[in-house]
Amino acid sequence: MIRAARAVAVTALLTLVAACGVPAEDRPRAVTPPPGPFPYPATAAPTAAETGAVTEVLYFSRDDRLVPVTRRIDEVPAPDVQLRDLLAGPTPGERDDGLTSALPGAFSSAVVELTDGLARVSVTLTGVDTGRSDGLLAHGQIVCTLTARTDVTGVLFLEGGAPLSVPRADGSLSSEPLTAADYAVLISPR
Repeated sequence: MIRAARAVAVTALLTLVAACGVPAEDRPRAVTPPPGPFPYPATAAPTAAETGAVTEVLYFSRDDRLVPVTRRIDEVPAPDVQLRDLLAGPTPGERDDGLTSALPGAFSSAVVELTDGLARVSVTLTGVDTGRSDGLLAHGQIVCTLTARTDVTGVLFLEGGAPLSVPRADGSLSSEPLTAADYAVLISPR
C-alpha cells in the first residue's frame, strides 16, 4: 500500500514536472518586435555610399559576434552622427550578408558627447523586459564603433548622469571607460 502511494506520488510529480516549460508549437507564429526607437525597416535603412572620400567603421552582429563594416562616406562624421548611423542599423545589403543589430530594444535613447577623447554615451534603458539577452553585443557595438575613431580613446556609459555598469566580453561588469579590447574575443574578421 505504501509502495502504491509512493508510485502514485512519483507519477504525479513527474507529470507535473513534464508539464512545466514552454510547449512546442507545430508552426511558426508572428512575433512582435521589441520596443525602441531604433527599428531599421527597409524603407528607413541607410544606403551604403561606394565612392565616398573617407571611411566610417560601424560594428554590427552576426552569430553572436561583432562584425566591423566599412562604409564610404563624403566626410568624417561627428561622433553623434556615427552613433546615429549605427543605431539606424545595417543597410539592406548588409542584412542580406547576415548582419543585424543588438541595439533595438536595448535602449530607448542614446546620445554621445566627446570630451578629451572620452566618448560619454548617455543612455536610457527601455525599462521593459523584451526577452533579449544580447546586451553584451549592444554595448560592444557602441564601444567598438566609437573607439574605431582616431579621436576616441574610451567609451563611458551613463544613465541619468551616473556611470552605468555594462557587460564586458569576459562576463564582468564595468562602470569605467571601455575600449574595443574589452570585446576583442567577440570581434569577427570582416
